[in-house]
Amino acid sequence: MPKAFRLYENGGPDVLKWEEVEVPSPGPGQVLVRQTAIAVNYRDILVRNGLHAVKLPSGLGLEGAGVVEAVGADVRDIAVGDRIACVSGPDGAYAEARLVPAARVIKLPDTISDRQAAGMMVRGMTARYLVRETYKVGPRSKILVHAAAGGVGTILCQWAKHLGAVVIGAVGSEEKVAAALGNGCDHVIKYGEGDFSSEVKRLTNGEGVDAVYDSVGRSTFEQSALSLRRRGFLISFGEASGDPDPVPPRRLGQLGSLYLTHPSLPDYTATRDELLTTANELFEMVASGKIRTDITAEYALRDAPRAHADLEARKTTGAIILVT
Repeated sequence: MPKAFRLYENGGPDVLKWEEVEVPSPGPGQVLVRQTAIAVNYRDILVRNGLHAVKLPSGLGLEGAGVVEAVGADVRDIAVGDRIACVSGPDGAYAEARLVPAARVIKLPDTISDRQAAGMMVRGMTARYLVRETYKVGPRSKILVHAAAGGVGTILCQWAKHLGAVVIGAVGSEEKVAAALGNGCDHVIKYGEGDFSSEVKRLTNGEGVDAVYDSVGRSTFEQSALSLRRRGFLISFGEASGDPDPVPPRRLGQLGSLYLTHPSLPDYTATRDELLTTANELFEMVASGKIRTDITAEYALRDAPRAHADLEARKTTGAIILVT
């Protein structure tokens, strides 16, 4: 039988249990995929430690790539042998094989390898909706991107720079400054070197940025708001440091009539057409060389606990994947 990680309790990386699992034949609307590469996202850590609640016991991970081994009787546009990626719940991607909904399966073009796909689908599609829909970045835009050397940040900065924006990145270490600059940032701020909102205002001649992309949460939220221009967009799409404190609506008015949103990928890819439009635009950007999606670390699937420990310790940049 194939093996997978199961989660029976919340805690550190050691609570992940590597065990044999039974994978039944696909039913209506399902596809059986033999996975070759799986993404490690920071969301997986939040699920593991209980900050992102799921019903236990549970699998872990939403994103993987591989080869179709069987399809349900009513599945028409996906065939055995197709190379695919899948971004879908419920959690279960940390597995050698799994059933996935056919509606969330995306065929991979020849230009995209399984490893590339595993490392870029959630990150790249998230970056795409953030800069193309949540706030439409253009040639006159000025933006601040937190975790600019991280998984989403790496792609978001490149995409925004391609669209002509002035990109200010924020990172946690000196080593990540160079990575952020390589991702297209015009300026890079290192956390812990004073009030970063003051530096953002200095870099924008006192005006502030049009949008802040904040995946950090509690520790950066207030300064992110202070970094914005009047009627700017505070886009909170992650909580690596925990949930921010509640914000009274009046506070947004006091700070300059700010817009606050917490977008999520499922809402921007809710229909099959939206999913394919988002994925195909990402494929085109990567194939054209406008965006790099470098895999910065690979671990064997069975070593997922070590990958979690390294990610939590901020030893990694960009995309990290598990391979079978």
